[in-house]
Amino acid sequence: MILMSIVRHAVPLALGASLLLSGCGAFSDDVEVDQTRITASFYPLAYAAERVAGDHFEVINLTQPGVEPHDLELSVRQTAQVADARLVVYSTGIQSAVDKAVEQNAAGDVLDAAEVITLREYGAEHDHGDEHGDEEHDHEHHEGHDHDHGEHDPHFWLDPLLMADFADAIADRLADIDPDHAADYTANAEAFRTELEQLDAAYADGLANCQRHLVVVNHDAFGYLARYGLEFESITGLSPGAEPTASEKARIQDLIRAEGLTTVFSETLASKKSAESMAADLGITTGVLDPIEGPGDANSSDDYVSLMEKNLEALKEANAC
Repeated sequence: MILMSIVRHAVPLALGASLLLSGCGAFSDDVEVDQTRITASFYPLAYAAERVAGDHFEVINLTQPGVEPHDLELSVRQTAQVADARLVVYSTGIQSAVDKAVEQNAAGDVLDAAEVITLREYGAEHDHGDEHGDEEHDHEHHEGHDHDHGEHDPHFWLDPLLMADFADAIADRLADIDPDHAADYTANAEAFRTELEQLDAAYADGLANCQRHLVVVNHDAFGYLARYGLEFESITGLSPGAEPTASEKARIQDLIRAEGLTTVFSETLASKKSAESMAADLGITTGVLDPIEGPGDANSSDDYVSLMEKNLEALKEANAC
């Protein structure tokens, strides 16, 4: 047992040393893949992998609690965890350091969420009409902000049914990798889907009759919730830490007054400055909507499902549902 423990810790250290010597670039094809490990790039992907894999794989999350996933820089050890994983679960366009490590170093299988999920286009929730804005406003809103994610919104996990689709994709990939336990992966994904369908129904029922439907959030991360009848306006656009222009800030303040909103939402990991400043200017309250990109506290007992449930309760209260 002691010998196995030494070997288990020595392999990633040796691989890390080889990566360091090579400048963390591509390395030879003789890397020994850890047949028992899945490496996931950030929390919701890791959670889905854990639910599907069960006890058959260890799942490592590259993004530690309290770290904003978009800001992740990989250490040598983390690069090694990408390199020798049996499966890397990630989503292109969110974490450039992970994208680069997968392209250059991954020796096992990879599963890119952006390739198996049909992502919505940014601004799609405004396509139904001119209420609360038009194309000119949409352009102004994002002008000067970093388009970190390109044309498509990567936050698919905020739609429970898309999260279920992603779990199915993980189950299919694990069944190919480990056919002896394929039935387990399928069953785990089906059980997870049942839970997610119940969560979807709770959102649909809970937001069916609301006095208000406009929600002002810190940054543009919640568009997938628009299918429940909500419309989202973001203060900082696509970049959580950006500053709104004076005209954009005034436009959103006018919307808040016109719609009689009582709450402006900040987030768990991103700066709360813009949301709190706007709420203070208008004499209304602030709340928290979690984009569920990662837990803010390593000791928290919350998981993806409970965080989604908290988001629902916050939306119901703010919108008088």
